[in-house]
Amino acid sequence: MSRPTTGWDAYHRATRSATYGFLSALPLFVLYETMIVLVNLDAARTVRVGAGVWIKDLLTMTGASGGLILALLVVGGGLAAYLLDRHRSIPLRTRYFVGLVGESVVYAVLVALLVSSAVGALFAAVPPPVGALWTQLALSIGAGLYEELVFRVLLVGGLALLFRALMDSSSQAYVLAALLGAVLFSGAHYAGPLGEPFALPSFTFRFLFGLALNVLFLGRGFGVAAWTHALYDVMVVTGLLG
Repeated sequence: MSRPTTGWDAYHRATRSATYGFLSALPLFVLYETMIVLVNLDAARTVRVGAGVWIKDLLTMTGASGGLILALLVVGGGLAAYLLDRHRSIPLRTRYFVGLVGESVVYAVLVALLVSSAVGALFAAVPPPVGALWTQLALSIGAGLYEELVFRVLLVGGLALLFRALMDSSSQAYVLAALLGAVLFSGAHYAGPLGEPFALPSFTFRFLFGLALNVLFLGRGFGVAAWTHALYDVMVVTGLLG
């Protein structure tokens, strides 16, 4: 029996693909890389998204720098999407991209209600955004892109593959990957020269936030997770979520 080619099932399968993940991430990539250059023009201290710094530092080992690194990121992402989907027929629909962003808006609000409420109930405080609005907007978009690439695609995706090979139950493998990935995602914010001083409320907030994004990534793919993360952060720093 052939699979349906229209409706929610077709939309779900298409937008969960690597192709839609790559294409939907391109606007975030262009926005962040443009905004962060402008932010740092007159900055006394350079600001960057830590996950983006890690990726670019790794690419400098190839001898690349500046614009070549950005080109390698785009070409590498496109090549990875092609290789992962080369045996699939992925329909490119404008309404699917619109639906992906709209779906991410809904998830961003739901995550805010669930995670922020939980942390607020536990600690009577939610970590506030720090820094100028334009800087926070740039970092919000960059976090949605680079943190999802590192912590969802590479970390949680890698853990899920590893645990599926070691465990009989795929659902248990996904749960373990999501939980461990959330711990590592939260803990990474306190490591290295760009890390913050450890605080239990912010660690708990990021653990729960990371766990929610892990579930989204495993269920809906990279594109939805990246846009949900970016839109959530933008809503927070602009006050749209209170």
